[in-house]
Amino acid sequence: MALSRDQMAIRVARELQDGYYVNLGIGIPTLVANFIPDGMDVMLQSENGLLGMGTFPSEANVDADMINAGKQTVTAVSGSSIFSSAESFAMIRGGHVDLTVLGAFEVDVSGNIASWMIPNKLIKGMGGAMDLVAGADNIIVTMTHASKGGDSKLLEVCSLPLTGKGCIKKVLTDLAWLEIENGAFVLKERAPGVSIEEIQAKTQGRLIVPDHVPEMVF
Repeated sequence: MALSRDQMAIRVARELQDGYYVNLGIGIPTLVANFIPDGMDVMLQSENGLLGMGTFPSEANVDADMINAGKQTVTAVSGSSIFSSAESFAMIRGGHVDLTVLGAFEVDVSGNIASWMIPNKLIKGMGGAMDLVAGADNIIVTMTHASKGGDSKLLEVCSLPLTGKGCIKKVLTDLAWLEIENGAFVLKERAPGVSIEEIQAKTQGRLIVPDHVPEMVF
């Protein structure tokens, strides 16, 4: 069974480490804020100028002026800091973000990512993604494994305009956790109940399947 959006966020949250500064992109990545392990000190950074994002607010404590880069209302943790977008991007471009979590339309076996444009469709655009993929060494992409029409998003070569080249090493889809190594997707984990055959059928790029591929546990 494919992972839910919350399960994908939970799996990504397992990659967090104490003391990390983390940028969460729009969409599924924003949900990671709700699943930071208890007792772990992680500071979430938003490119619009907030360091120290908390969980999404309840209806009673919504502050319309406190938003993330996707214009969703958020909370701020103790010790948070608010600053200009220019300072925020200086932090990103200076390599001071330990982990970036982004959505994508396509990723290929060379670690290229396409996440900002689909011809003839109206979408939100580049945002800070180009700076994030250029300024971060540790990036996790979260997305569905295939489109609604069944076309694979894990490709031999991206067909859409690129956001960045050779910058992606880890991909979490609703079916699997994969890492990009030596020009191939390497299957590391699979969603509970999802067969290797389904993952193979929905992966257009070269896929390496180890002898043992454990199921994720939730």
